[in-house]
Amino acid sequence: MTDVDTASMTAWVAPRYGGGEVLRAETVPRPTPGDREVVVRVRAASLCSGDLHLLTGTPYLLRLGFGLRRPKRPMIGQNSAGEVVAVGGSVARFRVGDEVFGEVPGGGFAEYVCADERSFAAVPAALSMEQAAAIPDSGMTALQGLRDIGKVGPGQRVLINGASGGVGSFAVQIAKVFGAHVTAVCGTRHIEMVREIGADSVIDYTADDFTRSDVPYDVIFDLAGNRELREIRRVLAVDGVFISSAAAPGNNWFGPIRWLGQVALTDLFARQTLKALLMRPAAADLEYLAGLAVDGKLRPVIERRFPLSDTALAVAAFEQGHASGKTVLIA
Repeated sequence: MTDVDTASMTAWVAPRYGGGEVLRAETVPRPTPGDREVVVRVRAASLCSGDLHLLTGTPYLLRLGFGLRRPKRPMIGQNSAGEVVAVGGSVARFRVGDEVFGEVPGGGFAEYVCADERSFAAVPAALSMEQAAAIPDSGMTALQGLRDIGKVGPGQRVLINGASGGVGSFAVQIAKVFGAHVTAVCGTRHIEMVREIGADSVIDYTADDFTRSDVPYDVIFDLAGNRELREIRRVLAVDGVFISSAAAPGNNWFGPIRWLGQVALTDLFARQTLKALLMRPAAADLEYLAGLAVDGKLRPVIERRFPLSDTALAVAAFEQGHASGKTVLIA
């Protein structure tokens, strides 16, 4: 690790759009905090689908904001946990030496990351850095989908399509915390894992079609984007709620825009509620999720661990999909 007193650090940089193969370890200036910012020495980081979108520049429409020919911000990584080593003059929530985790705008795959203090929450003593780093993007997406849109409560029947991935593994557990009966849809090799984290029933999508079920679900949380809306609505209760994450059908030019438009238009005329989910980072949600983990009600599922020096390999593995929980980088 670079000593905190030096002015440079190693960071993983994408000089052009592409997959894991374009990433390079480069020596770059170590960040200095702005007035409301903290600098964190990264101990662990995790991958999320947003990292791939920014790395590949897809859908291409994203490039209007992030760089047409090459990334404006070539340092990637949004989920980090570590130790505060410097604070800005107006920072009130943290001090040097505090252990924190959170979602940052980018640059998390590096020795140090700098972001607004509101991006972070304290890491409880009972959580490891790996566990904390696995929570932010996926945990908040699952929480906000189920709590804010689904308004999940005791006794409701909730189906999670794509239950074995990063968001899905959190969603199964959070839905159980809210008292729901949870049906998890996943592939064969993930069945045992989703049962272990609390799924009441499991549908193996390689053998069965959940849209042919006779059971109406109060809430369907779609994290796979692999079924038509009309098929999903067939098994959604008359007054049920459908939640679509960013993982929706699309193409490399416009991504899920057609799909999101279809969801919004159908919602206008249906008794059922159909909403697309846009997660909004919130320190309060990070604190809530950390509390659930400390209480034993939430377990970050980590399938793969790579040293930070193997970030390119980790990204290449993550690109293959079909993960069981999260992929974590260890500094």
